[in-house]
Amino acid sequence: MLNVPTLWTVFVVNFLALGLVWAYVTRSYPRFKAARFWTASAFVGAAGAAAALIRLFVASPIPLLIGAAGVIAASCLAAMGIQRFYDRSVTWRVMAATGALSLGGVVFFMVVVEHMQLRMLSYTLGQALPLALALHLLLSPPEGRVSPGARLSGIVIITIIAIFAARIAGNLLGGDFSSVAGSQSHAVMVLGLLFLSMTLNFGFLLMAMDRLRNEVADLALLDDLTGVANRRHLLQRLAEECARSERSGEPFSLLVIDLDGFKTINDTHGHAAGDACLRHFTLMAQTRLRPGDMLARTGGDEFCVVLPSSSLHEGALIARRVLEVCRQDAAGCAGNDIPIAISIGVAEWDRSIGQLADRLIAHADHALYAAKKNGKNDLAVYDPAPPLSPEPPAEAARRFA
Repeated sequence: MLNVPTLWTVFVVNFLALGLVWAYVTRSYPRFKAARFWTASAFVGAAGAAAALIRLFVASPIPLLIGAAGVIAASCLAAMGIQRFYDRSVTWRVMAATGALSLGGVVFFMVVVEHMQLRMLSYTLGQALPLALALHLLLSPPEGRVSPGARLSGIVIITIIAIFAARIAGNLLGGDFSSVAGSQSHAVMVLGLLFLSMTLNFGFLLMAMDRLRNEVADLALLDDLTGVANRRHLLQRLAEECARSERSGEPFSLLVIDLDGFKTINDTHGHAAGDACLRHFTLMAQTRLRPGDMLARTGGDEFCVVLPSSSLHEGALIARRVLEVCRQDAAGCAGNDIPIAISIGVAEWDRSIGQLADRLIAHADHALYAAKKNGKNDLAVYDPAPPLSPEPPAEAARRFA
C-alpha cells in the first residue's frame, strides 16, 4: 500500500533538492537567466507540496489553498523558464492571470459553492495551461534544432498533461483524485507526478548543458574582441567552400583586409583606441556584406571575408563597397575621431586551388601586397595570368577601378 503522507514528504524533499541544484547552477552561471525561474519553481513547488502535506493532518482549507497556489505558481515559473531559455519575453501578465483565475476557481468551488469536480478542474487547468503554452518552444524552437533535453522535456510535459486530463475525467466520472481523499489512486498519481517532475528537471538540465556546450564551442570559433569569426573558424569555412566549389565548379571569392597604419594608431593613441578602431571597422564592414558572407579576424589588424558563390568581379564590387564606407567614415572624422583606412586584396577560387585553402589565402595576400604598394587605402585583385616578362611582385595583381 502506498502511503500518501510519505509520498508528499518525498515530493517536498525532491523539490528542495532540485531547488538546490538549480540554485547552484544560477550562482555558477549568473547569465543563464532561465535557471533563476527553474530555481524559483522548485522552491515554490516544495512550499506548495509542504502545505498540501499539512492539509492531510489539519482540518482547515487554508493549507490546501496555499498548497494549490504554490503548485500552480511552480508550473507558471517552470513555463517562464522555458520562455527565457529561448530568449522570449516572459509573459508575466498571462501567467499571473492564469494563476489568479485558477486559484479563484479553487476558492469559489471550495468556499462559495462546494463542488469537488469543478474545483479540481480549476486547479488542474492552472497547472497544465502554462506548460501547454510553452510546449511549442520545446518541440519547435526558433533556431529549428530540437535538442535531446528539449525533446525529453516536451515528452514529459505531454505526459503530465495526459495525467491531468485523466484526473479530470476520473473526477467527472464520480471518482475523487484530490489530495483530501488520500486514496490509492491519488497516491499512484502523486508517485507518477513525482517521477515526472524529476525527469522534467533532468530535461531542463540537459537543455542547459547543451546551451553551455554550444556557447563554449562558439567562443572557440569567435574573436573575443570583435565578436566576428576567428582564424580557426575561417579555415573551417574555407575548407567547406573549397570542397563545395570542387564538387560544383562554382567559384567563390576571398577578401584579405589590412588596416593601414594600425601600429601608428596604437603607438599614438594607445591600445584601447586601437581596439575601438578594430570594433568600429567590423561594424562598418558588416553593413556592406551580404547574408551568408563571413567576416573573420585572423590576427592583429588583418581580416578576411569569405564570399560564397561570388566571381572575382563580384568580390571586387563588394570590396569596393567596404572600402568606400571606410573612406566616407574617415572623411566625416573630426576632433578626437581616428580615421580608419584599409587595403584589400581580392582573390577567386579556381580548379588549381582545389581544396588547398592556403593557396587562395596566398593569392589574396599577394593582391593585398599590390594594393599597399600602390599607395594603400585601395584594393587590388589577384591576376592568375603569368607575366610576359619579369616584373615586380606587385605587378602580378591588377587594380580594380
